[in-house]
Order: sequence, then C-alpha cells, then structure tokens
Amino acid sequence: MIGKTEEEIKKRFGQPTRVDASSYDYKWWIYNENPTMYLQIGMFNGRSVTAFIGGEQVDVTPFRIGQPLQEVYNLISLSSTIEVTLPTGTYRFELSEQDTSMQPIVKMDDLYVQLYIDHFTGTIAGIRLMNGETLVKIRPYELMYRGALLSAQPLSLEQQKQVEQANARQIFDITNVIRKRYHVPVLHWHEKAAEVAYAHSKEMSDRHYFSHVSPEHGDLKARLLSARIPFQLAGENIAAQYVDGIAAVEGWLNSKRHRDTLLNPQFTHLGVGVADLYYTQDFLKPWKLSDK
Repeated sequence: MIGKTEEEIKKRFGQPTRVDASSYDYKWWIYNENPTMYLQIGMFNGRSVTAFIGGEQVDVTPFRIGQPLQEVYNLISLSSTIEVTLPTGTYRFELSEQDTSMQPIVKMDDLYVQLYIDHFTGTIAGIRLMNGETLVKIRPYELMYRGALLSAQPLSLEQQKQVEQANARQIFDITNVIRKRYHVPVLHWHEKAAEVAYAHSKEMSDRHYFSHVSPEHGDLKARLLSARIPFQLAGENIAAQYVDGIAAVEGWLNSKRHRDTLLNPQFTHLGVGVADLYYTQDFLKPWKLSDK
C-alpha cells in the first residue's frame, strides 16, 4: 500500500468514499463502506505515504486485526527504540513502557508498522503503516535527532477546521468499525450532539483544561439540555494530545471506562467534536417523538 501512485491505489481499492484533510501534509483516502474492510490511505504528492487498517479482512500480512500478541511476538522482536535515517538527518524514537505495550512499532524494510494493541483481548486492534518521513512528521513517541527536524506545513485557520472535521468523521467511522467487530449495534450520526461535543473540545482547548465538567456550561447533562437535546441515556468520552482521531479512539479502547462507553449497546447515536488536539464523543439514546 505504501509508495503506490494514485492510479495504483484506485486500481487496487477503487475510488475512496471521501477524501479527508490531515495535519501531516497527506490527504486521507477513506474506504469505509464495509467495516471488515475499513481502510484509510494517506496520499502526498501523488503517492501513498501512510495507511491505517481497521478492518479484519484487509491483508496486512504478516499482521492482521485480531491477531493474538503471542503470534506477534513469535514473528518479530519489539524494541523500545527505533531509528529513522533520511537525507535530512537521523531520528531516534524512544518508546516508553506504555508505548511498548500499547502501540509498539517495528521497521520492515523501509516501512514502519505501528501496532495498536487491545489489552482487554490481547490482540491487535489497529495497524498504522508509514514511511520514514511521515513517521518523523507525526512524532508519536519521544524523539531525539541530528540534522533538520522534518515538520508538516503549518495550517491556515480554514485548513485547521477541515482537519478537525476530518478527525471527527474518522472517529465516528472507527467507533462503528470497533462496535461491529464486537457485535454491538452501530451508531447513527447526531448533528446536534456533534455541536455540543465540538463546543466542549473548543472550550477545553481555548481554556487549557481537561474535564467532563465545563466551568461555564456544566456537565454533559447540562450541556445537552441547554442545546435542547432530549435523551434517555447519554455518555461522553474525552481525550487530549493524541496525534489524531485514530490514536484517540485506540486510546479510549484501552481504558475500561471509555471502552464501556464506546461499546455500550444501549446507545444509538453519536456526535463527535474535535478542536485542535482535544477530542469529544457524546453518545446518546434520544427520546423518540412516539415516546412522548
């Protein structure tokens, strides 16, 4: 998948469902029609530079979604350091103990494979593939380097808004991929809840706090009622400082409370709001008009 031209990607996977912006120069081509084949491919300068795999049936040999960790350990040796050598310099990533256990990375030829681990099942939950330049731009681990530090181009306010909306859509998609994987009914998009979620993410970003309770607008119940959203049941996940929406969802999956919310079969709708690196999911079971 990595290093292919746009024509080669289209020949293999067809036209993407949509094209999303990212913070790291590439455009995400989203393939979300079939949860078991869920795939995102990052295109930059006419070639694929990264991919995220969430579908169990996508061929990522020798890895696969749902693969037990013991199989992974039999295939490869995981290290707490990884080095990238580019014409611009040498880059050494240091993985913390948590990184090594939850999102290890391995070099295979000129490709870097990041494995998102579901600790509750002891299996691979997601797979991210990257070339060296993209890994350095994303910087998912502590970095030491010699030479020039590669960075993505700064975003305009309009581009930043596009990235935030893209992350929200991807969080919604991947949440449903995971719910389908665990045989939980998929969720419907709720636009008003998304507005509430975005307002909370924006306030956390602007005011530099991290909490379910807004100093000005209160807890989730208060915020939903203020937006005149009638509901029987509601829940919220928040996250901050993840590199993108993909990483935020994989983080929620490894936290018992967040995971329970994400996989709660009683919820029927979801609104997602992203502001900068703050992420909010607002889950709902709304009141139906026929119930009144």
